[in-house]
Amino acid sequence: MMAVMNAPVLQATAAAEFAANWRRAGETVVFTNGHFDLLHIGHVRYLQEARSLGDHLLVGLNSDASTRQRKGPQRPIIPQDERAAMLAALRCVDGVVIFDAVDCRALIEIIRPQVYVKGADWNRSQGPRPPEAAVVERYGGRVAYVELVAGRSTSAIIAAILDRFGQTVE
Repeated sequence: MMAVMNAPVLQATAAAEFAANWRRAGETVVFTNGHFDLLHIGHVRYLQEARSLGDHLLVGLNSDASTRQRKGPQRPIIPQDERAAMLAALRCVDGVVIFDAVDCRALIEIIRPQVYVKGADWNRSQGPRPPEAAVVERYGGRVAYVELVAGRSTSAIIAAILDRFGQTVE
């Protein structure tokens, strides 16, 4: 049997302890969050770029309930435990935390990463800012934005599958 070399799937308090220990060691903690439903190359590149901004990457994962609330009743496609396991298997990820809230302000408040990463779609001049940005900036962290892979999204993949098989998105 092959050895499992996955990052841990953590409770919020354990993630906060990991982050505090890394900071005490002088290492930079990076945090990002998302649904990561139908993991694709856009997600992988995004996470790799996020990880390059520090020494450790923690990923907040929207729970199934949170994903339904944000994305609608037909999502997620992949259950939260499987999404967490896939994220934890990526070499660039140091830990995964599943959360139920619509956003992860409370999670960021206890983890306190030095760098919080979001996709560049959250950095438009007339667009909304991530709700977590104010929390990060209040304690002295910084918000970084990573470019997304054009044309790669879970919604686009779902639409392509339905189109290919003669269905449409409801």
